[in-house]
Amino acid sequence: MHGEREMAERGTSPAGGLDESVTTPVPANAAEARDAVMRLLTSQFCGLVNEGLAADVVVADALLVTSELVTNAVRHGGGLTGFAAELTDEGLRLAVADASPDLPVPVDADAETSCVGRIGGYGWALVRRLAKQVSVTVHPGGKSIVALISLT
Repeated sequence: MHGEREMAERGTSPAGGLDESVTTPVPANAAEARDAVMRLLTSQFCGLVNEGLAADVVVADALLVTSELVTNAVRHGGGLTGFAAELTDEGLRLAVADASPDLPVPVDADAETSCVGRIGGYGWALVRRLAKQVSVTVHPGGKSIVALISLT
């Protein structure tokens, strides 16, 4: 890709996010966001999608991070206000914006090691473990989360 950037963007790009000149409706749910990421990976980086088990794990990780970020925006962030997915020289860059200025709340260490009686609450920890980099930026009207997922 040598410096070129391929992008699929939906909604208004978050501050510090992707090219704001390309806008389309925000995905209605995590499934639509995953579909957009899969189309991007298939059309622009199809070698990865067809390279067997290791590639399957990378694609699964990218789709899981997509699901978790979008689901958290809907459930905890007052609604999804922007979504972008971009292939860069470093990997897949996801940008998700929501309507809440509240930062994600990590599950405490004790709860993380014991799943007895607990349903949910692991999404942010998964995102942080699977992404190479994660940043959260609070801006007027909410926040944006940018995650970089390595594709190698």
